[in-house]
Amino acid sequence: MADKITLNDDSTLNVSNNPIIPFIEGDGTGIDIWPAAKLVLDAAAAKYGRQVEWKEVLAGQKAFDETGEWLPEDTITAFDEHLIGIKGPLTTPVGGGFRSLNVTIRQMLDLYVCLRPVRWFQGVPSPVKTPEKVDMVIFRENTEDIYAGIEAEAHSKEAKKVLELVKEVFGRELRPDSGIGIKPISEFGTKRLCRAALNYAVKRGRKSVTFVHKGNIMKFTEGAFRNWGYELVKEEFSDVAVGWDDCNGDPGDKILAKDAIADIALQQVLTRPDEFDVIATMNLNGDYLSDALAAQVGGIGIAPGGNINYVTGHGVFEATHGTAPKYAGQDKVNPSSVLLSGVMMYEHLGWEDSAGDIIKAVEQTIGEKIVTYDFARLMDGATKVACSEFAQAIVDRL
Repeated sequence: MADKITLNDDSTLNVSNNPIIPFIEGDGTGIDIWPAAKLVLDAAAAKYGRQVEWKEVLAGQKAFDETGEWLPEDTITAFDEHLIGIKGPLTTPVGGGFRSLNVTIRQMLDLYVCLRPVRWFQGVPSPVKTPEKVDMVIFRENTEDIYAGIEAEAHSKEAKKVLELVKEVFGRELRPDSGIGIKPISEFGTKRLCRAALNYAVKRGRKSVTFVHKGNIMKFTEGAFRNWGYELVKEEFSDVAVGWDDCNGDPGDKILAKDAIADIALQQVLTRPDEFDVIATMNLNGDYLSDALAAQVGGIGIAPGGNINYVTGHGVFEATHGTAPKYAGQDKVNPSSVLLSGVMMYEHLGWEDSAGDIIKAVEQTIGEKIVTYDFARLMDGATKVACSEFAQAIVDRL
């Protein structure tokens, strides 16, 4: 009999060998990549006597077609009650229409960490000379910054009120045709994000945590993020970590906490990637960094992601790319993003053995140049296979 995942008193997860895990197939190519990922995830779990009971829940186009709602309440309830879930890509219009479903799910469940590990797999085509130097984990704050979604359209009554308030409080007169966005950065949100990053670094034996910010310009938001990060190191992690200024860059056997201005960081993760380990940053910076780093190791088609609340135990793991509707149903695209997100999910559940097996099998499959079209067109002597065939090749190597 399948069981719900539950939360222990110490905020760890209680996971049986037969857990119930909700999933969203996803729009567009979700119809191809989810079955492929599921095939591998099930095979890797079965090796150790485990079996996931997958519970389908709806969001996106499929949900709208069946229920008339883009994000039914039952879906959020299922993720809330079962704690852990996984999803394919969901449709989001640009410049109008409904708000991002991905962002909505994150905020409704208070999934304050967007966890994006970025590493290179041997044999994956890369635009850089030394992709093997890229091995970073990004902790992106998920609930604040511009992504909080507090906006007013130009010429709206809300925008006019904010413009009047800005003039009254700050003595600044903005252009009357301005759209307005609010950028909240709180001490609470910052410290719980940085706490998660530092705990991860301690648990995984990482060497440094870098706070990435634009505090030289936005002093009371992004600058505050930097300062609160360093404060947290002193308050809660002084036995295992030390700030750059307190050790002159020589942390000894402790984790080094340092910071980098966002534009410089975007340059240095390309030119000096081995100097970065764990990165903690805000929502928008994290969005830029995640995709820029993914490009160095083969693109977002192979980049996994997870959205986690380490206090409540909730986590939703997801493919990080778009829906690519023109390829939907063609059994063509690379399923690695959602598959590797499933690997992250297994690691989060404590199934390190199953997760490790998948990683080794993916490495072997790509190393033998058995790849989907996106990699095949960039590799000499590759064997191009369908999405489902790529998944089966991985299973064969488990």
